[in-house]
Amino acid sequence: MPAKKYLTWAAAAFVAFYMISEPRGAAGAVDRAAGGLAAAAGSLSTFLGELG
Repeated sequence: MPAKKYLTWAAAAFVAFYMISEPRGAAGAVDRAAGGLAAAAGSLSTFLGELG
């Protein structure tokens, strides 16, 4: 169980380091992720609308 805790902290430290060292790259990654989630939600909404 402690290994999972250490890996979580290491991942959080990596993300923080990436955000500090490459803020534009981090912002782009977040923007792409948000766009993907929005597209998935739109597709799901269309699918459920066609069912009814």
